[in-house]
Amino acid sequence: MSTSVISVKNLGKKYIISHQTGHGKDSLREAISDGVKALTRRNVNASEKITSNENFWALKDINFEIKQGDRVGIIGRNGAGKSTLLKIISRITEPTEGKITMKGRIASLLEVGTGFHAELTGRENIYLNGAILGMSKQEIKRKFDEIVAFSEVEKFLDTPVKRYSSGMYVRLAFAVAAHLEPEILIVDEVLAVGDAQFQKKCLGKIGEVGNDGKTVIFVSHNLIALKAICDKGIVLKQGGLIFDGEIDKAIICYSASSENSSELKNWLVTPSIEIYDVFLCDKDGSKLDYISTDCDIFVTITYNIKHTGQIGFTLNLCKNDEILFQSINNSDKCFYDNKIQGLYKTICILPYGFLNNGYYSIGLTVFELNYTNPKSFENIISFEVNDGSSNRGDYNGGLRGFIRPKLLWETIMEKQ
Repeated sequence: MSTSVISVKNLGKKYIISHQTGHGKDSLREAISDGVKALTRRNVNASEKITSNENFWALKDINFEIKQGDRVGIIGRNGAGKSTLLKIISRITEPTEGKITMKGRIASLLEVGTGFHAELTGRENIYLNGAILGMSKQEIKRKFDEIVAFSEVEKFLDTPVKRYSSGMYVRLAFAVAAHLEPEILIVDEVLAVGDAQFQKKCLGKIGEVGNDGKTVIFVSHNLIALKAICDKGIVLKQGGLIFDGEIDKAIICYSASSENSSELKNWLVTPSIEIYDVFLCDKDGSKLDYISTDCDIFVTITYNIKHTGQIGFTLNLCKNDEILFQSINNSDKCFYDNKIQGLYKTICILPYGFLNNGYYSIGLTVFELNYTNPKSFENIISFEVNDGSSNRGDYNGGLRGFIRPKLLWETIMEKQ
């Protein structure tokens, strides 16, 4: 029977938020004049502002237990309390109330370059960060070559890390944290900084750590990655814990707790429309389980029009919670038609070879006549695009960036 390595009981973290009320001055002259007058009066604020404090609980009444070898995904929307919880587990932040007990050596990667010194070289920071993580010099030496090879920064190893790009920073920071044999590895969404190829390598390394019987705590908005790596899930919502159990059920719980989820059928979007489903399929209408850079992606929306009217959609394609682009369906020949009551299907086609390999998500905005009454849903679908071959010709290397369009090139001999 596995032993408990992290036990959290009645955990809470409170922050005090200050608010200022009262009128400011209309001009610099008034502010200076009132400031001088205030010098002759005691206990009077020159700006006549009143400060009030509000208690904000980032976490409240959190209870869970993580056993040795568990691979736990922590899921929740922005502001749910995920990062605060990780900082408490990593002993960066003290809880306001409750108790947390831990057994084992912890390696945390919460921010790019955590534990690095900007003026030191990459080589020096490997030893510094390893020491911070509690490793001996011999342990670091034994793993040094593996760390450098994994990070892919060998060429810049003796360059101060302040000159590194954010991608180089995170590669080296992750390599140190993952290779120095922690008993508990904690990884936040920091991997979003790396390119798709390195993210894939990191996810594979996280999986290896978990398979070796070590404990992994992984925070990500990428539900596909969470499902691939984790066996358990903790779902946070507005600072509270709403689920602790199997990862598949955790993802369903997260989806069901969000109004922006395709897990919920019969969304009541507006008085005029109900959306039944949003899914990815091929040209024949079969839902896609595997998506390649070599195939078109048909984003399909099925819905019911309840009252005759004009309905439109805006599709948001996102990467790491950033919108790569938006597309409005006003190029649809039926866009300006008044649609009568009935069932409809609207399809947006993402052409093959447009997206690079990597993880993406889709959001949707629904609006009525003249772009009124918009209703937005984020992260409806998360999906992975896998590397194909037809769009790259005889080139076998990687391609950087989020899109990989096949552009027209032409060479002309001007003069011999």
